[in-house]
Parts: sequence; structure tokens; C-alpha cells
Amino acid sequence: MKRKNTETEYKIVEVVWLDAEEKGEVGWNDKKEILRYAKKPCPTMKSVGYLIYEGENHYALLSSVGPDECSTLEKIPKSFVLEFNELKKESSK
Repeated sequence: MKRKNTETEYKIVEVVWLDAEEKGEVGWNDKKEILRYAKKPCPTMKSVGYLIYEGENHYALLSSVGPDECSTLEKIPKSFVLEFNELKKESSK
């Protein structure tokens, strides 16, 4: 059985990005608590994966790739991105 070499098909990248957030429960929320939370910075996230698509407005990553299956897709808007780093593979000897 011949298998595709998926490791060489896609770049492996790290994307550092600001995440959007939502705070509160369904129904009424304490206004003072929400106002305090509004001042907190958005969380900085780091994602590492196979870059399967780069469009004008977003990156699309997979964490796992097989010959016929893959993990869930993570789409990150470019406007959220702080850093984009291509990770280098070590050569096998």
C-alpha cells in the first residue's frame, strides 16, 4: 500500500494571535463585574500546525494529517495575528 508523505506537503507554522472573547451568562449579569472584565486585555494564543491554506484574510491549520483523514480545522483571521513563524524541520540523518 503506497502512502502519501503528508509531512512534506504542508509547512509547519506557529501563529501567535489575539483571541476574541465574550463574557457573561444568559440572562442578567453584574454590570460592575462586566465593566472590570472589559478592561482586561484579550488573551494571546499560540497555535502550531500544518498550514493547509493561506487566503487574503485568514490562515487555516490542522494539528494532525493522515493519508485520508485529518483533525479539526482551525481558521485564524489575519487581523488577529501578532506573529507568523514557519518552523524548520530538522533533517534526519
